[in-house]
Amino acid sequence: MANRNPYELLKTKEIYAILDGDTKYENYEFSDTLNAIPISMPYLSGSDLCAISTKFGLPSTYSWGGTNLSRWQYLDNLFTHCIKTNRCSDLLAYLFGKQQFSSMFSGHGADEIDKAYAYFSQTIIDKINGTLYFGGHELTVISSHFIVRAIGAKVEIQAPKINNVDRDYIKSISERAMEDIRQNKFDGAITKARTLLEEVFCYVIEKKNVTPSTSGNISELYKQVKDLYHMHGDANTDRRINTLLSGLEKIISSISEMRNKNSDAHGVGAARISIEEHHARLFVNASIAMADFILSVETKGNRN
Repeated sequence: MANRNPYELLKTKEIYAILDGDTKYENYEFSDTLNAIPISMPYLSGSDLCAISTKFGLPSTYSWGGTNLSRWQYLDNLFTHCIKTNRCSDLLAYLFGKQQFSSMFSGHGADEIDKAYAYFSQTIIDKINGTLYFGGHELTVISSHFIVRAIGAKVEIQAPKINNVDRDYIKSISERAMEDIRQNKFDGAITKARTLLEEVFCYVIEKKNVTPSTSGNISELYKQVKDLYHMHGDANTDRRINTLLSGLEKIISSISEMRNKNSDAHGVGAARISIEEHHARLFVNASIAMADFILSVETKGNRN
């Protein structure tokens, strides 16, 4: 297929088994403790994969004790989505991020962690390339970008394309969230509403040619927006405007907290509480209002 996206080559069960932590290789021995663990990617459960999918703009629901997709199917859907949205490099950078290995490397010194991380990530990329080799391709990292290319080919890194986010986009997400509410799928509605805010925040950040935070913390994304668009209140601003901006920050904080405790991307821990329809509607409507406001701020910023 002449115009096949090279990231399509990663869409195999063999590579998915590597990326989701199923495939394990020889043991790695830590020099500071002499204990050993198999070399592998961090294990990703079904709920983990749903959380990652949602983070990358593909709202996914994991039903505890219910019927779910296979883990490789979640990854397959996620790669399909990221290919369409030009975010495969971002996805791989997230999966290979040092923070993802924290539970595997905990208890070791900083230098030992850096050494182990470098060895693990390079070994795993080499194993993926063993699968790609006979098709004449390789996965490589260039300036923090994960690239699938013909073996040895030169690749020019281009600025990422910014997907268009506008009021039609807000409307489409809000309609899907409200449909979830009508079907009593309140967790799904919350997930979609938070995804809407993340997408809008990332969009306006990228419009300033800045890379959005990848921490998964929506409050950090909002802080980037505030800094880039000079949304901080000051003594010269009308008191009522400052009050409004303070209220927006409380909305963001509440949305972030609700997402952590009530989202379908997480299990039913002790902190999880039951929400009702009117709560879900308030959550969705607040997210829609916030997203529309931030788009207006970005539009005004471009006119100035």
